Amino acid sequence: MAVNYSAKEEADGHPSGGVGVPGGGAVSGGGGGGAVKTRKPDNTAFKQQRLPAWQPILTAGTVLPAFFIIGLIFIPIGIGIFIDYTGTEPSSPCNKCLNVSWDSTPPCTCIINFTLEHSFESNVFMYYGLSNFYQNHRRYVKSRDDSQLNGDNSSLLNPSKECEPYRTNEDKPIAPCGAIANSMFNDTLELYRIDNGTEISITLTKKGIAWWTDKNVKFRNPTGEGNNLAALFQGTTKPVNWRKAVYMLDEEPDNNGFINEDFIVWMRTAALPTFRKLYRLIERKNNLQPTLQAGKYFLNITYNYPVHSFDGRKRMILSTISWMGGKNPFLGIAYITVGSICFFLGVVLLIIHHKYGNRNTSADIPN
Repeated sequence: MAVNYSAKEEADGHPSGGVGVPGGGAVSGGGGGGAVKTRKPDNTAFKQQRLPAWQPILTAGTVLPAFFIIGLIFIPIGIGIFIDYTGTEPSSPCNKCLNVSWDSTPPCTCIINFTLEHSFESNVFMYYGLSNFYQNHRRYVKSRDDSQLNGDNSSLLNPSKECEPYRTNEDKPIAPCGAIANSMFNDTLELYRIDNGTEISITLTKKGIAWWTDKNVKFRNPTGEGNNLAALFQGTTKPVNWRKAVYMLDEEPDNNGFINEDFIVWMRTAALPTFRKLYRLIERKNNLQPTLQAGKYFLNITYNYPVHSFDGRKRMILSTISWMGGKNPFLGIAYITVGSICFFLGVVLLIIHHKYGNRNTSADIPN
């Protein structure tokens, strides 16, 4: 009779169980012995959950400083600069433009004055923001032809059916086709500083706002003889809501047509209904002066983009980049909210600890 013996399991204090032999023996059949299978985990620190662990002990001395520190750090981070120019308020200078349409002639213009309390030292990023605009809708996201945007000549004249109902207009293919391109943001924003009554125009850089991969890989103009974009786009028509054709978006050849950076930025759809997209860069000229000095400014707006019909809102945002990234209105509100709650809870818990913390709550147990 052959008996299997597992020294490892005996060392663990669990002898192997066998069939037909008391005390753990196992009868082998056919002249060969086989190890008895067991579902018991190996006797290791990981599988037996004996790994070292650390668990903080929450006391008033550790919790209260944490609340106050979070509150003091988060509240200042949330302060930013953004200007709402939708014009829904009757007192707003842009209220006269509230019911503007896509093809309003002449375009409606308005001016909003504001003050910068602090200087912007580094490069400044100007964004436009939209609210209640659902770029993440499934049909909206699919309404484009990536082959056409990549410069494919056959797709230029025969766009994808995904672009419907913005595939053709007046029996001509639309370039660029689709709902995303048709709803491209087209307000014009100009920034001025007022210095002793003199209006000084702030230089806004329109290049370098799109992703490199989008500009150089995903978006390309059609190819053909010569560099005349009007000839290359011959046989197509502009999107329904556009004021001009795609080959007239800019005077500079390297920023015109499908490779126009304003167009490229818009075509990268947002995940949430409230979003912002990079509009312009304000680059620092020298290290002796800040990029934007503290003082009075005004924003000159050519109001082309209608949002009142879907209860949307428009805003202009000025932001800088720090080691924590750029400022964001949503993050700003979140930081201020979390910071305020933590600070409030810290005060409440401090009062409770001061009032009740010294009481002896232990009861004497009689012998």
